[in-house]
Amino acid sequence: MNSRSQFSFFHRLRVRWAEVDLQRVVFNGNYLLYFDVAFTEYWRHTGLPDPLAQQAAGVELFVRKAQIEYHGSAGFDDEIDVGVRCARLGRSSMTMALAIFRGDEHLIDGELTYVYADAQAKKSTPIPEAWRERIKAIERVLPA
Repeated sequence: MNSRSQFSFFHRLRVRWAEVDLQRVVFNGNYLLYFDVAFTEYWRHTGLPDPLAQQAAGVELFVRKAQIEYHGSAGFDDEIDVGVRCARLGRSSMTMALAIFRGDEHLIDGELTYVYADAQAKKSTPIPEAWRERIKAIERVLPA
């Protein structure tokens, strides 16, 4: 389970009416959307090539795996903070840890694994060293 202190990057969102279900809480699948939005903002924060620049270079990050663990629920008009950090940086993949908080209340844990790949062949390729150095520089601690 993640704690707020494990994250140095957060993106704040407000839950919209269209994102809640009949139980008046965020529909479970929308948490993946929140993760995607927060990861996009994390990536913008790194200053590394955005998806369009990656595509122009013939490479892309593809989601290989997504996991969510629910501890609580957010509701309409709640302000939530989505924490994002790189938990593992492999040869051609990276695993991002994510967590959603409402104030100090820990609601959701998640994990997204991305594979860096040749966009046409859809085959993995090593993550560039400059990317590795930048990600390591913005993270407090990055396991080997």
